[in-house]
Amino acid sequence: MDGEYLAAALSLLGLRRAGSSSLGRLLEASPDPIRALQLPRARLESMGLHPETIIAHAALRGRSTPEAQRQRDWLLANDIRLITRTSSIYPALLGEIARPPPFLFLQGNEQAVHRPQVAMVGSRKPTPAGREFAAELAAGLARYGLGITSGLARGIDTAAHWGALAQGGSAVAVMGTGPDRIYPVSNRDLASRLLESGGALLTEYPPGTPPDAGHFPQRNRIISGLSLGVVVVEAALPSGSLLTATHAAEQGREVMAVPGPVRSPTSRGCHELLRNGAALVESPEDVIRALGDRFKPEPMPVPPLARAAVPDPGPQLRRVFDATSAMPCSVDVLVMRTGLGVPEVSAAIVQLELAGLIENTAAGVARLR
Repeated sequence: MDGEYLAAALSLLGLRRAGSSSLGRLLEASPDPIRALQLPRARLESMGLHPETIIAHAALRGRSTPEAQRQRDWLLANDIRLITRTSSIYPALLGEIARPPPFLFLQGNEQAVHRPQVAMVGSRKPTPAGREFAAELAAGLARYGLGITSGLARGIDTAAHWGALAQGGSAVAVMGTGPDRIYPVSNRDLASRLLESGGALLTEYPPGTPPDAGHFPQRNRIISGLSLGVVVVEAALPSGSLLTATHAAEQGREVMAVPGPVRSPTSRGCHELLRNGAALVESPEDVIRALGDRFKPEPMPVPPLARAAVPDPGPQLRRVFDATSAMPCSVDVLVMRTGLGVPEVSAAIVQLELAGLIENTAAGVARLR
């Protein structure tokens, strides 16, 4: 992409009080960010932009900012592409929602965001059963050729991403930070594996954007907007997962939920969705049925999970596997043996189990071979 074009787009993103709606109006007036920087003040006033946005735009005098130029140089050096709302490669489904992001930063495989996909979201503190089911469901959907979209968060998001990757499937992670900030840090290895497996990292925020709490609810509309439907696996009341489901319903996407124990706090959100008409999901086939005409599956022959998942296990996965034996042990014991945190060990257990290398039962985690 032309460096001047990219710097101009980044300068527009940096305008004060310029949200998705304001930037969308600017791009409608001038799809070329370079020319959008040069629009006269009277034109901006006629669009109803915020006065602070108009003043900031005028101060640029049609030129990109030094900060935008630094961001541009980082994006180009790291092979991260900018996709504008007016681009022919902008995800078609996302373009249909009420407030589509005017700019997207994409790292990885561009085709991943255009494949049929299902969003999987849920608790950041799931039960072991919820984490295991999320990974198995994602793996099963990957066998049908569906990509898995989520938010790279701890818990269900992490399990779903690993499940898809363990099956050789495609995954898209939508971030609430800039493309230079993997959050949480514990998922850096997951982000790298996702890219290596033909997936993509996607964000509407420019480089340098920290993990601000207000960004994640905004991020959720993109997760649902990219997808044919949203599956919620374990969610409390209230929760960000239910916000994603609300976005999905408003966007005309299929809303699905996994039932759980009636006394579990992480089941309440899912049960509320089911009471309000969400499709009940107990298997990948339930998702396929719920999607109906939205998706016609073509089951693909897939290599055994062990061969697909572990030719290059990575240091964390290898450390957890080496800490197991034929004698079952608890997650706490594996945390002590490896020196890793509970989220990292739990994610590794999911992938190793899907790979057919360990089993996770009520007695504990045990090596199979």
